[in-house]
Amino acid sequence: MSLAPGPAPQTKAARQARIRALLAGQAVRSQAELAALLADDGVQVTQATLSRDLVEIGAVRVRGADGGLVYAVRGEGGDRSPRIGLDPEVLDARLAKLCAELLVTAEASANIVVLRTPPGAANFLALAIDHSVIPSVLGTLAGDDTVMIVTRDPLGGEAVAARFLELASQGG
Repeated sequence: MSLAPGPAPQTKAARQARIRALLAGQAVRSQAELAALLADDGVQVTQATLSRDLVEIGAVRVRGADGGLVYAVRGEGGDRSPRIGLDPEVLDARLAKLCAELLVTAEASANIVVLRTPPGAANFLALAIDHSVIPSVLGTLAGDDTVMIVTRDPLGGEAVAARFLELASQGG
């Protein structure tokens, strides 16, 4: 979202994922504005390609908070309504609520954190973590009842595990 993306290949899939992230992270009013944001990330794209990408990812134009038209992408999972640049505080509150409902344990080793959830809930929690704005999280991997988090700091696991436990207590 507001974090700079890591190294990414110059593929259509990577470009479209970056477009989704930009549209989910902020209000974008025009294709020219979106092209400039992509260029800031080192992704050069023509207007025709950008237009095709927007159609393929299902982007729509909706009224923003100020009444102007902005691009939005549909949410994932059960809520498929278009989403405009979500506020980091809203994302943090949503993650806290999910942690309070789903987090069973959080343990760390070096830069790895293992979160346990009830059966079937790990993918849901991992998706929320991936869409959150926690800068110390590099990425997640989910099974049925376990989420593995890799932190950016080689010794950052303990702090991230503590953060998730804190989120769980805030969301309850």
